[in-house]
Amino acid sequence: MRPRALDEVVGQAHLLGPGTPIRQLVDRDVPMSLVLWGPPGTGKTTLATVVSHVTSRRFVEISAVSDGVKRVRAEIDLARRELGMTGRQTVLFVDEVHRFNKAQQDALLPAVENRWVSFIGATTENPFFSVISPLLSRSLLLTLEPLGEDDLREVVRRALADERGLGGRVRLDPAAEDHLIRLAGGDARRTLTYLEAAALVVDDGAVIDADVLEKAVDRAAVRYDREGDQHYDVISAFIKSIRGSDVDAALHYLARMIEAGEDARFIARRLIVHASEDVGMADPTALQTAVAAAQAVEFVGLPEARINLAQAVIHLSLAPKSNAVIMAVDGALGDVRKGLAGPVPGHLRDAHYKGAAKIGHGKGYKYAHDHPGGVVRQQYAPDAVDGREYYRPTRHGAESRFTEVLARIRSVLRGA
Repeated sequence: MRPRALDEVVGQAHLLGPGTPIRQLVDRDVPMSLVLWGPPGTGKTTLATVVSHVTSRRFVEISAVSDGVKRVRAEIDLARRELGMTGRQTVLFVDEVHRFNKAQQDALLPAVENRWVSFIGATTENPFFSVISPLLSRSLLLTLEPLGEDDLREVVRRALADERGLGGRVRLDPAAEDHLIRLAGGDARRTLTYLEAAALVVDDGAVIDADVLEKAVDRAAVRYDREGDQHYDVISAFIKSIRGSDVDAALHYLARMIEAGEDARFIARRLIVHASEDVGMADPTALQTAVAAAQAVEFVGLPEARINLAQAVIHLSLAPKSNAVIMAVDGALGDVRKGLAGPVPGHLRDAHYKGAAKIGHGKGYKYAHDHPGGVVRQQYAPDAVDGREYYRPTRHGAESRFTEVLARIRSVLRGA
């Protein structure tokens, strides 16, 4: 079912529309170098083969997992001879190019620099970390996105009807189609693999239902509606389990969401919010862990990023809890919304522009660094809220230290 032309490629509209670089490169049939970066099953190999077919170029595929410099150099030599004898260009496609070390990637540079080949490298890793700068600077970087549900449904329906696929031999129950899309996780190759596995265990003319699909791919259907109540119930239970420090329940709900095909970025965003809302200053490193997990989701993607998400879930579940941060900011917002604002005290106003001193801006301001401990008695808040205490640290975890620090600072600010 691999597409034979760019118009058959499903998804990646941002790369394949009129006027896009890859369209121009194909239409103009000139030597090119591309780095395709995206999760598995998004069409990196497909784009490479399509480009070679529609431009009538010789296509050579190398896997960085199993091939080395010897194979690379041999293919480059063949490409040079082909170019010199017939004028026919070669597309050298290196799959998993990030698995080549620096020396192996260096071997590609002369061919790319001299345009002996049209180099296309595919990687699931961030190329700014995994591809050497000279090679990356000589290549056009194209970022592929995970296929959406509509894209995957198009892939499935083509495979069911097309003679190159199942040719109408079986049908797919709507519920089974929904489950297949969830299991695929944005990966078209996985979608087709699971569909093929299910088709092999039924007779011609049969309907593949959810039970058949589960048995074929050995994955239990997770009762989880991403658009309905289950979506909100599970994420609610997930956060409340972390808040309640039940790490085992939290990991269960994490696994449930991952298996159901929930967007890993959505899970990561909820962890970032929770790190400040329910842990906060009781363990300031919790936010760092949650943000790092979110970055891992972007850089690595599933399934590997499940480990990073699990680490964040464990950290947040076992961390001491405090809601003092959210109570503080919501308390301040509440007063502002009630109209408790008032003018900024004159000694805090901007005094840098010409004429500011004449109207009293900055007069009487005390520079904190000129005083012991970097704290000096001075009013910072407007009169309307002067003396209001929004942040009230707990005695939980690291926040207990801030309780004592804050008490001392407030006593100095107020002249106690």
